[in-house]
Amino acid sequence: MRRLTLTVAPHQEGKDVNTLLRRQLGLSAGAVRRAKGLPDGILLDGEPVFTTARVRVGQILSVAVGDPAGSEQIQPVPGPLDILYEDQDLLVVNKAGGIPVHPSQGHHGDTLANFLMDYYEKNGFTAAFHPVNRLDRGTSGLMAVAKHAHAHEVLQGQLQRGELSRTYLAVCQGVPNPPAGIIEAPIGRAEGSILKRMVTPQGAFARTHYQVLNTGRGRSLVKLRLDTGRTHQIRVHLAHLGCPLTGDFLYGEETAELPGRFALHSASIRLLQPVTGEEIALEAPFPPELAALLGSPSGRAVSEAD
Repeated sequence: MRRLTLTVAPHQEGKDVNTLLRRQLGLSAGAVRRAKGLPDGILLDGEPVFTTARVRVGQILSVAVGDPAGSEQIQPVPGPLDILYEDQDLLVVNKAGGIPVHPSQGHHGDTLANFLMDYYEKNGFTAAFHPVNRLDRGTSGLMAVAKHAHAHEVLQGQLQRGELSRTYLAVCQGVPNPPAGIIEAPIGRAEGSILKRMVTPQGAFARTHYQVLNTGRGRSLVKLRLDTGRTHQIRVHLAHLGCPLTGDFLYGEETAELPGRFALHSASIRLLQPVTGEEIALEAPFPPELAALLGSPSGRAVSEAD
């Protein structure tokens, strides 16, 4: 069980436990409630304590923020995992294109969630599945996963405030005009579909920055950055420009060159470690099957444009 600890400093003398948990350790009201419901969830000098208790200098306050056993019902299944970063509070995986994130109809044992539950189990770690930035099944690249609810809340807050930033690389059909700009177009659910989205005045505000890096074979390599995180945002916005993602079955056309996926890759991520505040920045290589869409061998589609 992951625990956070605090040694009471002189200026914290006489404060109540709840104040220190909320202001010094950064726990939300929900995280404090969860800790109160756990055996030995909140301890002061190793003894259970009420959140109204007043502290003394030098005492050690600790709180459980990990997930209890049995909190996740996703079946552990062995599968491929490319973990680029891991600590006690989160990990960042490089997801392959074509792998679903969550179990759903027709995908009960072949998802990233299944593979991570198996990884946790084999390493003696108890955690539920807490994805932070979610990727469509057809998208490859970097995805942050929190190891407990407190880390998830903190990282979700970073995402909403723009402190957790992501850069995507995509191959689209044609060449966007102009070759760089901002797409600011509201996105809502397409009429008659539970899956498809569309640009509509009744939709939610959505903004995407884009820049064409390279072209080849009637396609473009585009760098994208999101200011918002709407469902299918990049897919909808590029289709709105008349340049849908290559291989996008929903907003463009499938291609035999990309079986089981489309040409979108989460290339970089930058976030703050949810407990220490340390900056974490990672990159994932551009997949060779996407570089080949432009007539380039692996990596050259990106390196020639840099």
